Amino acid sequence: MWCDELAGKSWASLWAGYMLCGGDCPGIRRYEGPCPACGAAPVHFSSTTIAIDGRRTTAFTVPGAEGRYEDYIYLEMLQREWERPVVEFQAFANSSDADRPSARAALVLLFWGYFETRIERLHRSAMRKLPQRVLDDQLKRYSGIGSRLFDLYKIFFGRTYFDDLRDHGFLTVADLLSDIHRRRNEFSHGKPQAINELTVNALVENLKAEHEAWIAVYNSRGRP
Repeated sequence: MWCDELAGKSWASLWAGYMLCGGDCPGIRRYEGPCPACGAAPVHFSSTTIAIDGRRTTAFTVPGAEGRYEDYIYLEMLQREWERPVVEFQAFANSSDADRPSARAALVLLFWGYFETRIERLHRSAMRKLPQRVLDDQLKRYSGIGSRLFDLYKIFFGRTYFDDLRDHGFLTVADLLSDIHRRRNEFSHGKPQAINELTVNALVENLKAEHEAWIAVYNSRGRP
């Protein structure tokens, strides 16, 4: 699994190696290569000379691709839930298999909160040329994540978010998110066992792919 290869690093390192394109382009790009959103050539980093332990060194300054500091917090919280000792979840042990949610069901709920923030970021970036009051009104009218993935997405782009994922080759991610959306709703309406161990494992296994899938769709919809 991808997280087993991090060698003790934080899951927030999923954002490592990415930067914002800048200027009129909100695209998210790698440090090397052209911007996938606008096609701009590789950038020349600005550098700053700083002193560390009495030695002078050159540091390159680039704008990080995360939308806000909370992006790191969400990923670190997901990692904490995944790595938490199993003994802390013994309260679920007395439930029958049919009625028992995954001991790490909170991980899925945390992820979904993080996912919702990125879908709003995608909408705001893609429709940034709309008057601010119009965009705010649309996001207020379509405040639920389901309506933002389907109804509002169709208004803006003529298709759903899942259609975009599949067109970019992320079929597994699209199916996983659709399944998590359904199970999260069932969890919230009296069926906590809907989020089972298989769901948690599938999410963690595909978390890196989901991160890359969102960036691909974000770039395609945010082109200048």
